Amino acid sequence: MTDRYPDPNLLFKALADVSRRKLLDLLHAHDGRTLSELCAHLDMTRQGVTQHLTVLEEANLVAIRRRGREKLHFLNPVPLQQIYDRWIAKFEKPRLKALTELKRRLENTDE
Repeated sequence: MTDRYPDPNLLFKALADVSRRKLLDLLHAHDGRTLSELCAHLDMTRQGVTQHLTVLEEANLVAIRRRGREKLHFLNPVPLQQIYDRWIAKFEKPRLKALTELKRRLENTDE
């Protein structure tokens, strides 16, 4: 699994679909699943699951490893962490700082 940073549009496109998010949840719960194992949890054709996995691979969210004739699918959480670091964390910090300040003020008024 590499930690390259693909086009953010690919990441958000991959995460936009409920079936792809379900695939990521399945891999998070149990990594290294075959296509058949993943298909068992989704109400769609093998071809449909394969197409969703391809989108996830292009976004670098899923990595493939071959074991004999089987392809095992693994979650790559690095792009998700990069999204968090780049877009979510910076919005979270001011809120946490504000809550900490509010807590400090409320505790001081109780005295």
